[in-house]
Amino acid sequence: MVLLQGARQTGKSTLAESLAEGEYPARYLTFDDAALLATARHDPAGFVAGLHEPVVLDDIQHAPELFPTLKARADRDRRPGRFLLTSSANVTLLPRFSESLSGRMKTFTLWPLSQGEIEERMESFVDVVFSATLPPLMEGLPDRSELVRRMLRGGYPEALMQSAESRRNVWFSSYLTTLLHRDVRDLANIEGLTALPRLLAVLAARIMALTNFAELSRSISLPLSTLKRYMALLETTFLVQMLPAWSGKGGKRLVKAPRLLLGDTGLIAHLLGADSERLLSKPELFGPLLENFVAMELLKQLAWSRVRASLSHFRTQTGQESDLVLEEETGRIVGIDVKASATVSAQDFKGLRTLSELAGKRFRRGVVLYTGSTAIPFGTHLHAVPVGALWHLGATRDKEAG
Repeated sequence: MVLLQGARQTGKSTLAESLAEGEYPARYLTFDDAALLATARHDPAGFVAGLHEPVVLDDIQHAPELFPTLKARADRDRRPGRFLLTSSANVTLLPRFSESLSGRMKTFTLWPLSQGEIEERMESFVDVVFSATLPPLMEGLPDRSELVRRMLRGGYPEALMQSAESRRNVWFSSYLTTLLHRDVRDLANIEGLTALPRLLAVLAARIMALTNFAELSRSISLPLSTLKRYMALLETTFLVQMLPAWSGKGGKRLVKAPRLLLGDTGLIAHLLGADSERLLSKPELFGPLLENFVAMELLKQLAWSRVRASLSHFRTQTGQESDLVLEEETGRIVGIDVKASATVSAQDFKGLRTLSELAGKRFRRGVVLYTGSTAIPFGTHLHAVPVGALWHLGATRDKEAG
């Protein structure tokens, strides 16, 4: 089986339906259909027995009763390509779902559109930064104002279609209402979720900060157990991501707390009530939003990069840090810092140099992504590169990529 999961409105159903109608013909069934859902829940064994393969089962998170029966059917017939499932919930965080299909299901996560996808470019930044040399940058990299515009619009396909900021804000408001009052409540199977919108607004103001549940619980007057349950729900619906700490293998004591990410900068800006003027005039808003923007672009690219790598952050107990760490399966390390300024100095590489010392021969390269327009070397394996390199460096047009 194949599972296509991701946040609501990222295009899962559209993609699955187009595959079923085109290159991979299959019957398409959606559990947004109330009658179909009632049938599946009332008699899961009979429902699965009546399926004609191949089949797409859209929004499978609404029908958890099907998973044990699907497991039994997969065990009887191990041929691949028979079931395409979609889900707006991360089933790997739902034990009753994931355990049923462990070893029987390949999972893909569909994030909001990346900058390269919006421009129809095949991005390869992750592959390039692990290569021996960096290729020259393309012309026409975005300036600071253009970066702000990109962060404000986010990557949800329908939000991108709203040209006016006011219409986009209406869309985000409707999106949150539907998600929090329908999807999250369905997963939790409880009514008392009134604090969730307030919690999400507080989290938007703390993006890229170290996660301290006890302090957060006190600041919003929410019991710690309730807070952790709410955070799990937000993570399950892909609104919130936890960026783990890099473990390292050196002698230095490292901070182990994860950093907080939200899945889309357009949604973050909406929660903060931030427009372009406010972002450009307030570095305390622009900086964390830019870091979140870069982190999410890298997470998206990791889904298709040839280099298989994980993403984390690095911080020592004494405060030396690197915003992001890419670690390849073989152990090679690329450190990435994000700077909101248009100029870079040697001091901006302090955290990357510390990471290099700890990683030793595993350290491949350190990159500072900044809002300037020129790529600048800063010593052996250290580079300052414009943020736009994320979707320009080594990229090809989709038709060229074949």
